[in-house]
Amino acid sequence: MPSSQTVAVGIWAAVGARHESARVGGISHFLEHLLFKGTKKRSARRISEEVEGVGGDLNAYTAEERTCYYAAASVEHLGRVTDVLCDMYRNSRLDAGEIERERGVIAEEIEMIRDEPAQHVHELLTAETWSGSSLSRPITGTKKSLGSITRSDLKAYLSTNYHAGRTILTAAGAVNHDEIVSMASKLLGGLPKGVALKKPPTPQPQRTPRVVTETRDTQQTQLALSFRGIGAHDPRRYAVSLLHVLLGGNMSSRLFQELRERRGLCYSVSTALSTHSDCGAFEISLGLDGEKVEKALGLILKECDRIGAKGPSKSELKRACDYSIGTSRMALERASTQNYRLGTSLLTYGKIVPPEQVYERLAKVTPEEIRKVASQVLNRRTLCLAMVGPGPSKVRLLRLIRKS
Repeated sequence: MPSSQTVAVGIWAAVGARHESARVGGISHFLEHLLFKGTKKRSARRISEEVEGVGGDLNAYTAEERTCYYAAASVEHLGRVTDVLCDMYRNSRLDAGEIERERGVIAEEIEMIRDEPAQHVHELLTAETWSGSSLSRPITGTKKSLGSITRSDLKAYLSTNYHAGRTILTAAGAVNHDEIVSMASKLLGGLPKGVALKKPPTPQPQRTPRVVTETRDTQQTQLALSFRGIGAHDPRRYAVSLLHVLLGGNMSSRLFQELRERRGLCYSVSTALSTHSDCGAFEISLGLDGEKVEKALGLILKECDRIGAKGPSKSELKRACDYSIGTSRMALERASTQNYRLGTSLLTYGKIVPPEQVYERLAKVTPEEIRKVASQVLNRRTLCLAMVGPGPSKVRLLRLIRKS
């Protein structure tokens, strides 16, 4: 991006929460925190100051199948932020005192999520959607698993997974490819090769709807639904992406128009896609008065059935396609988004997929493709529902799902 005044750099490890055993659940996330706590030549404070002291940003995240460390700064600081990231990645001290302090920090993070109903409902939903699979466990781990992780576990996990075979360095903005290759050779060239990661088993199929509720004395009830979706390599992914936009991806979507604009049942209702290498989920979430849950759920299911039976009109589909392409193009004007695109594309497909190739395929999706994929994905047999707050009983919700 030669006209950019900034650069974004990322180091990606092809390992995440899905690859953990139950005993050390949350270890990927724990390690992500600890890499900020000091190396052989930088203290935790110095790591932050070297990037933030030049107006840069330094952060990381853990997902189900990857962990990413990233930084962004003005173009003249590319060398500095890349050196800091690589030092963290390769030379973390994993100090015993820092481990215990961060264990307490993450325990507070777990409690923070639980105390926030809009977040907690999604943890309940994830656990129910992927019950019996490692995907069902929270990325943060539980207090029990967090307490069982030792320094030896962390060191072993780091050496087993943070090696050349599972590492990608990406950069976007006003960068030169040859310069980045030179930096990678100098800063990461000594990483051991390591061994390939064992693929986790695909979750078992779901054949009947499931409901989980947690009654709380709150002013609003949080509702989240999921249908079993598709994986990142499924050819139907373009149609599912547009189905998401059509149903709840923006203010023009069917669910937003029906539940908020026409009925005034909620402030917001939205859909989201949770996509993994071999499986996925189509999710719907909203917050509303507990007395309105049944009415809202009935309308959501009716709208899901309607698009599965008739599909969208050509004009409705074109608006959704134009929205998807337009928002993508605007986002990709940012170096940080381009950097994210590079890393996720390489980890998911083993290659860089050009945006225009994606846009071209989206433009070819037909109303019939949408109808067909909606009838397949929005299937009541694979529906999971989580509710936090006052509202109908689990039995009543299941009865409504089966009869409406």
